[in-house]
Amino acid sequence: MGGLVHRTTPFFTTPPRRSASLVGRSAPWALPILGPLAPHFSIPALVPKTASLYVCTECGAQTRQFFGRCSSCGSWNTLIEQTAPAAVDQRRRRPVPAAGEGLAPAVARRSEPIAAVGERPLQRLSSGYGEFDRVLGGGLVPGSLVLLGGDPGIGKSTLLLQSARAMAARASVLYVSAEESAQQVKLRWRRLAELMPSLAGDGAAPAADPDLQLLSETDLELVLQELESLRPAVAIIDSIQALHDGELGSAPGSVAQVRECAAALARIAKRQHTALLLVGHVTKEGMLAGPKVLEHLVDAVLTFEGDRFASHRLLRAVKNRFGATHELGVFEMRDRGLVEVSNPSELFLGGSEPSSGTATIVACEGTRPLVVELQALVSTTSYASPRRSATGLAVNRLHQILAVLEKHLGLPLSRFDCYLAVAGGLEVEEPSADLGVAAAVVASTRDLTLPPGTVLIGELGLGGQLRPVSQLELRLGEAARLGFTRAVVPRGSGLGPVAAGLGLQLLEAGTIAEALVAALGVNPADA
Repeated sequence: MGGLVHRTTPFFTTPPRRSASLVGRSAPWALPILGPLAPHFSIPALVPKTASLYVCTECGAQTRQFFGRCSSCGSWNTLIEQTAPAAVDQRRRRPVPAAGEGLAPAVARRSEPIAAVGERPLQRLSSGYGEFDRVLGGGLVPGSLVLLGGDPGIGKSTLLLQSARAMAARASVLYVSAEESAQQVKLRWRRLAELMPSLAGDGAAPAADPDLQLLSETDLELVLQELESLRPAVAIIDSIQALHDGELGSAPGSVAQVRECAAALARIAKRQHTALLLVGHVTKEGMLAGPKVLEHLVDAVLTFEGDRFASHRLLRAVKNRFGATHELGVFEMRDRGLVEVSNPSELFLGGSEPSSGTATIVACEGTRPLVVELQALVSTTSYASPRRSATGLAVNRLHQILAVLEKHLGLPLSRFDCYLAVAGGLEVEEPSADLGVAAAVVASTRDLTLPPGTVLIGELGLGGQLRPVSQLELRLGEAARLGFTRAVVPRGSGLGPVAAGLGLQLLEAGTIAEALVAALGVNPADA
């Protein structure tokens, strides 16, 4: 066609590949195309692609897809969505040569022989309370992390504030309150100082506690800055679930927040040799809230327990890298705060008058022996299926003991209701209480009374035999200290001379029938 030229190239040509240097500024190839608009033209910055993760609040498991139930721990409705940017590993690792291809001799770069590691004397810091130090293994270790959990209102903040006041007399202490305001903490501090004359001084005014610093803050970055600036010997975080890391998009108390906040605090505590006490929440099942990695990260896990209808509180060590686990400390809540109980066996003993269906055992919590009274009630059932109830003892353990008694002593316990309780609200989990449970049940069934001053220690096997228990000498010593004169134990203990030196009459038995005859003086099968 005359004068017309067919154009095969589009008006806008395909631009060349963009490099990182062109991102966010005018492109040179756009000048001949856009003309005067080129200075106003810029390429948008590249945004990294983000991915959604669903994290379980119970176990910390991660998944790309939402499910109503966590596939790792089986909990329902515990998955929360979190946004995690795509991470790129910028590290370059050297290739490992194959075997025999010019390998250099083995040389250690940063490691050293374990025998060459310098030893540092372990200097513990006393918490100011013997029961607290007992559970910790002798006191706080510099640079250690201790996690304290318990039900709301049980007295965790009161215990730590009292310990902070006692430790502030010898070292610098920082108390970080992430849940309460500074005024609330000061009100508790003033009440404790006025009601505790040993720390408040001779006058009516409370002690100043100049080495006890208070910070009411939830921002993790500000807390870390205060720790680096003050460098205290002891720091208390109340609580770890209330801290918030601004770099994370999740809410305070979530799995990611608790994990990252605890890791950041652990790094600065190890670097500055600061003993760190963390307060942790518990779930409705009584377990520590947050990811399981929190319990693995800390050096000690303590639980603060107690019955809301009782005044005593029990401090237990579930994990301790610097002491014995399952250690027990006993406190009593009074109007002036928590007070140590020097002789806890008195809390778990009943009256001095013996009664039918009661027996006394010696339980061990860690390295502490406790003399405890067991109470049993056996009555004729009014239903086709008898009722079994146990307070302070596992009900399955009670079922097993009842089955052994019915099988080997011929007692018709399947026609009776059975109720068992541990005096004082203590939880007894060890099997050394089996003999005491059996004696209490038989005494209630036959309406018999154990002779006063008798303790029973032994594990009951399914065949009716008595099995030895650990720390028997320690148990006998505690029984003798409280005035007991007779002890029924499994045969073969070899502690006859030790018991004689303690003023105890040691009665050894091989079976449950022999033990009950020695304890009651009659054969319960013939009564």
